[in-house]
Amino acid sequence: MKTKILQLILIGAVLPIFAQYKFLDVPKLDNEDLKSTTYSKNPSEAAEILYKSYHYYITDGELNLDVVSRIKIYKKDQAEKFLNQEIYTYDGKNNKSEKVTSLKVYTYNLVNGKVETTTVEKNSKYKSKESKYYTVTKFAFENVKDGSVVEYKYSVLSPYVWSVDKVTVEDNVPTRRFDYVLDFPKYLGFNIDYKGSLTPKNRDVADKNIYGGEYYTYRFGYENIPPYRDEKYVHNLDNYRTSIRAELNSTNITRVPGAYESGDLGGFKSYAVSWNDIRKQLYDSEYFGEQLKKKSLVKELLPADIKNISSPAEKAAAIQKFVEKNYTWNNYYTVGAEDGKGIKNLLETKVGSSGEINLLMILLMRSVGLDAQPIVLSTIGKGLLLDHSPSLNQLNYVLALLDIGGKAVIYDATSKMMLPNLIRPNALNYNGYVMTEKEAKKVNIFCPGKSTTYLTVDAKLNPDGTVEGSFSDKDTMLYAMMNNEKYNEDKTAYQKESYKDRYTFPFTNIKTELLDNNDFQTSFDFDSDSFVDGIGGKLVFNPLLFLYNKSHDFDQTEERRSPIELYTGYDKIKKVTITLPDGYAFENVPKSKKFRTEDSAIQYVYKVTQEGNKLTVETTTTVEDPVYPKEYYPAFKQIFDNITKMEGQVVTAVKK
Repeated sequence: MKTKILQLILIGAVLPIFAQYKFLDVPKLDNEDLKSTTYSKNPSEAAEILYKSYHYYITDGELNLDVVSRIKIYKKDQAEKFLNQEIYTYDGKNNKSEKVTSLKVYTYNLVNGKVETTTVEKNSKYKSKESKYYTVTKFAFENVKDGSVVEYKYSVLSPYVWSVDKVTVEDNVPTRRFDYVLDFPKYLGFNIDYKGSLTPKNRDVADKNIYGGEYYTYRFGYENIPPYRDEKYVHNLDNYRTSIRAELNSTNITRVPGAYESGDLGGFKSYAVSWNDIRKQLYDSEYFGEQLKKKSLVKELLPADIKNISSPAEKAAAIQKFVEKNYTWNNYYTVGAEDGKGIKNLLETKVGSSGEINLLMILLMRSVGLDAQPIVLSTIGKGLLLDHSPSLNQLNYVLALLDIGGKAVIYDATSKMMLPNLIRPNALNYNGYVMTEKEAKKVNIFCPGKSTTYLTVDAKLNPDGTVEGSFSDKDTMLYAMMNNEKYNEDKTAYQKESYKDRYTFPFTNIKTELLDNNDFQTSFDFDSDSFVDGIGGKLVFNPLLFLYNKSHDFDQTEERRSPIELYTGYDKIKKVTITLPDGYAFENVPKSKKFRTEDSAIQYVYKVTQEGNKLTVETTTTVEDPVYPKEYYPAFKQIFDNITKMEGQVVTAVKK
């Protein structure tokens, strides 16, 4: 009996503690927060999220979202991310578009001990059409100073109850409190994908009678969340931060009181229980499965010289080149056709989405007897696809897969520079799913092989210490494609960012071009007096000239939290040849050296060759794979520290 009484007392003591936490209860603005000038745990923090909440709820067949965010600004100049906000809303057909409502934007300052509130006027908020699919509502805070608190609130009304966006909990600054709430009626079923290392301090998952009906509710509350910093060489940091995503997996409309229960509305329907369910939905869709049935549209499309190629590998590569040459990507990512017209519209206009172009390539391959199958995936910005959480909403890209001599070969025709197994960088997102008419099967999506960068300098040293010569920067494979597309997007900006802003010495005759073998190259001539120091009648200089970097990017001091993602393995080769003027000779020439990790995953070679008055220094940095686990970061840091030290060596030229 005493034990039971003690248990009751303990329960009674604990319950009020949990009862104190109220989800979505926005804290009162505290003057102490306005008075503070630095974050107490780390004075270097630019900002602190005081409160943030996302409340999703479904009523009257529509998805509602309420967002509240309050942020303390400690260092305005370093907190730009929080001072300019954008809200993206989807524009559908037949007036089925998402709408932003109740947008309120405030800046709070403490002036003479009193709170001064600045409200953003309507003319400071504006909407723009970001693409044919999205409208963006933009706003910026006014009267922001070091020490201000900024706050915004808004709601979104959406007809797409199945499309609940992923919410990322951690940010690159500390968060004092964060609430996530999802309320949905029991006639709907959702997969809740919870990913990350954070555990909510307050959690409420239950059945409730709210909004006038029976609902499921998922409520997660977090307090005192440490920052998850931005890290270099991570494609999408939100893949590793704690996040919550809900995906509709079923409906049971007969459970809705008074619902119309005949026709397509009645009964239980499953949508996303497995990747095989996703496959069925794709093949039943007019945007995907119906497009792959339109064989008659491509029956006479290929020229005879491609049809007559006997080698399956050569025929597939020729079809890929045919699609690249004749059809242009419109920069929209889709897993299928943009509308029911799809392939037909692409053939007429010669312009289409990624899905339309690659589905056309699959149809053309099939038309000549090649068993091409579609791979569906999400691009990097949409996040990783997960085995346990099938998602139709995440899918926004398709590739073609062929078995050539027992080896899987992947094809992508969205760029004019594509080759077999060369895939657009944004689609290199770890994995996808082969969707045949019978099964869904997971496949890895990585860039095979390595890309190579050749940095070549041929220079002549003059007696007065000036150096003149020529330089070329050549890329192969994926690097060539990436730089060529960037160059074609804005030629002037590319040359400025890549060369004119990087190299401060004078150079002329800059030329950027795509070579016949699909390598991409930029070259120029230079003449500079900034590379050589005259010391005691000697000429002292770094033999790598302007290819020497005093620092590197693997300089993170905090513990690494994310994998190292590089798109592709690579070789970076620097080769500098310097010829001395007549009557001069080299002394103190560095020695050749090489080092590597134990598994040879990272290798470096520093090779020095001297022939009379000509010195050649050639360095090769090799990184074998496109992705490394975070545990490799110390090895990268150590290797690149040694590379920087090795390449910092100088040589001396003396007059005989």
